[in-house]
Amino acid sequence: MSRHVCLVSDQAVPNITPVLDPDTRPAAVTLVVAPEMERQARWLKKVLREACGVPVERWPVADAWDAEHLLGRFMELLEAHDDLILNATCGTRPMSIAAFEAFRAYERPVFYVHPFTDELFWLHPHDRPRHQLADRIKLRHFLLACGAEIKASADIRIPPAYRELTAYLVLRVEDFAGALRVLNWYAASARETLESEPIRSEYLHRPEFLELLNRFQAVDALRIRHGRLVFPDENARFFVNGGWLEEHVFSQVQQLRRRLPLIQDLARNLLIARDTGHGEVENELDVVFLANNHLYLIECKTRHFHPEEADENGPGAEAIYKLDTLKEVLGGLHGRGILVSYLPLAEPDRRRAADLGIRVCEGRQIQDLPHIFREWII
Repeated sequence: MSRHVCLVSDQAVPNITPVLDPDTRPAAVTLVVAPEMERQARWLKKVLREACGVPVERWPVADAWDAEHLLGRFMELLEAHDDLILNATCGTRPMSIAAFEAFRAYERPVFYVHPFTDELFWLHPHDRPRHQLADRIKLRHFLLACGAEIKASADIRIPPAYRELTAYLVLRVEDFAGALRVLNWYAASARETLESEPIRSEYLHRPEFLELLNRFQAVDALRIRHGRLVFPDENARFFVNGGWLEEHVFSQVQQLRRRLPLIQDLARNLLIARDTGHGEVENELDVVFLANNHLYLIECKTRHFHPEEADENGPGAEAIYKLDTLKEVLGGLHGRGILVSYLPLAEPDRRRAADLGIRVCEGRQIQDLPHIFREWII
């Protein structure tokens, strides 16, 4: 049985997927760890033990950039074991070069995992056939390998009537834009008490707003009492306050997953805690999924983004910067993010998203989410 030698870096997934795949699974793993990669090694070791069930040992190196030192340490490792296979995907450039040279000198196999196709191919000997790695990693272990632990996740049963109302809201996206903005404000005001601020009389004379109230009342998501919105529970209030869009987006990815097996795991409304090295930072993820071992993050918004708020500190910029940070911290080089907004964004926010590589789906475009998601993934 073989032992994989993995070079620890910020990119954890290429070290995990060959261990998970039954056709390339080793009997054990050795992690080559530089001092600045101690946290990453700790996260990776936990995932390899939990998800893969293999024993893991550490092989420390003093300097990840000193090629002569690294070559010596790899030769010491090769003298200690005769069953080693090198995964040369990660690590610093001097580390991967030194490891390759040492393993080739000792006539030990070396492979590399393609960052886009997730295909394993052999660097030495190079005549071995390529292998498409199985997409077996789940969200919990993917996030854990990045130092993020899932603290809570949604386990909400959505009544069929809620789904029917959601479909109707998407169909009437342009008609309800103004009324929904008002409803959001009142639903948000009930966050602590489940009872909103008094509804201003002028809104009660607007046909679109009244229709929204009637439709949400018809599915028992709210009722009106003494001129206020009253919600039966927090789940109902959350649904009215924009959770319906999150539910719609989640259901669209769910349906797409049935046709695209490369979507390997999916979750909504996750609360995660990230280890930053200076304590924990909590983040909420609206909808998140893995496809072909790459992370996709979706932020759902039903609020109105005022053009006068479209500066660096505005709510649109905040949502975009959050997505940009999380896709890099959690998804690495191949993490992707999309902002799905029921109401249109201001033009400066659109440009900001484009500059950061964040996809935007807004307004009427949400009626075409299945096509947009499929194009985004593939």
